[in-house]
Amino acid sequence: MAAADPATAVSSFSQFSFRRAVCPSPLRVRFSRPHPPARLRVSSTTVVALHKRNPKRLKYAAERQFSRGDAGMLRVEVEPSGEDFWKLDPIIDLINRGAVGVIPTDTVYSIVCDLSNNESIERLRRLKGIGDSKPLSILCRSLRDIDTYTTGFPRGTNQGQANIFRAVKRAIPGPYTFILPASKQFPKQCIKHGSSTRYAKRRQVGVRIPDDPICQAILQNLDEPLICTSVKYLSEDEWILDPVIIADLYEPLGLDFIVDGGPRIADPSTVVDMMGTNPTIIRQGKGPNLDWMVAKDEEEEAQSMFTFKAA
Repeated sequence: MAAADPATAVSSFSQFSFRRAVCPSPLRVRFSRPHPPARLRVSSTTVVALHKRNPKRLKYAAERQFSRGDAGMLRVEVEPSGEDFWKLDPIIDLINRGAVGVIPTDTVYSIVCDLSNNESIERLRRLKGIGDSKPLSILCRSLRDIDTYTTGFPRGTNQGQANIFRAVKRAIPGPYTFILPASKQFPKQCIKHGSSTRYAKRRQVGVRIPDDPICQAILQNLDEPLICTSVKYLSEDEWILDPVIIADLYEPLGLDFIVDGGPRIADPSTVVDMMGTNPTIIRQGKGPNLDWMVAKDEEEEAQSMFTFKAA
């Protein structure tokens, strides 16, 4: 009997090992290596192979940019300690290519996508089951992002106006969502609200800089902030805190990936409206009420016509 070709055997073993290491699976992915060997670093060509497009699926579901195939969406489990953030490489690549997925924040899990990809934003809305009338927030890398996509925080004046910017700098990164006027750089796709009249009056955006190592590791490797909305049960106004349940519910709907950072606590961000004279809390959450914030009473909160579905 002829001996097997050594090169063929090595190639087959290498491909099998690589697939076992990074191929998406319906099961939760666990990595045994504490540090990434350079030769196994996931490249963009690898991710393309993992998410090979199916022409028939694209024909009948053109809004999907990635097909799950038989293996399912990409699921990566990351330690909160930060020792294995190299596993996020394929997630970064997928986001850059227009994927819609779920990542952890310092509060609850969020569905996210690229800020500048209109098709991804539409898919995110369909996954969450929300219409164009619901505003979306953004996860920012730094205050520079906030200054780019909003008109920024009040800097104070010589007439005695408080320097809110200085106070905010001490509160972030942290569990706060600040509502600010959107700048011209912010995509209209994210803040359209029907008629042009309503749109002109409500050009606002919620901004966040989460204090979460996993979320920050993802953001710092992107060129733009992420559009985000919290993950909830489709039929109930209740957050989903377990990434396994999130995957089970949202994978059949077309979710491309999920970063599993462990279960979270039902404690969303504190939403602070910066559009008025005083920074006003319109939803009390994980972030404490600071001395420069004003609490909104229950009656005003019930009458509010603009509520951000922030994570």
